[in-house]
Amino acid sequence: MSQELPLMRKATAIWLVENTSLTFVQIANFCGLHELEVQGIADGDVASGIIGQSPIYSGQLTREEIKRCELDSKAILLINKNASSSIKIVTKRSKYTPIARRQDKPDGIAYLLKYYPEITNNQIKKLVGTTDVMIDSLRTRQHWNMKNIKPRDVVLLGLCSQSQFNDIISQVKPAESEELIDKKKKNSKKNED
Repeated sequence: MSQELPLMRKATAIWLVENTSLTFVQIANFCGLHELEVQGIADGDVASGIIGQSPIYSGQLTREEIKRCELDSKAILLINKNASSSIKIVTKRSKYTPIARRQDKPDGIAYLLKYYPEITNNQIKKLVGTTDVMIDSLRTRQHWNMKNIKPRDVVLLGLCSQSQFNDIISQVKPAESEELIDKKKKNSKKNED
């Protein structure tokens, strides 16, 4: 069973060395460091430029847990289980395209529409980071700059990575093959009649 480690292990170890009477072994076990590394921290040889981080302030340890382990040198510090639930997870934000690349979006969308006509608006938005209005204006050829738009590869334009492109296209192709299978079945039934 792997032990859950604190955030900023060395900074936490520095704080514990400076502010508690825990043994080097206890601090090393809690922070996932070697005992000699903790001793080096105490001597000032290791991590000299790092500022100590309080595990109490971050909610990873309680004062009671530290006191319990200070009284018993064989006790093991246990991370506060609620600390991991209080850490905020950053949600994915909308796709940012640099200003220099924004003029290439219509060309990339035109490429996707030309070579993958069965692609959905949501798949295009995921790849290129555009709007339904832009996609629909290119689908219906009503875009204000239609005469200057040339279909160009979205990966070469830098609007998405090759892996993102492959993921989306792999989702598009199975739908296409199912349609072809249905057409073949219908054609075979017509030939039998």
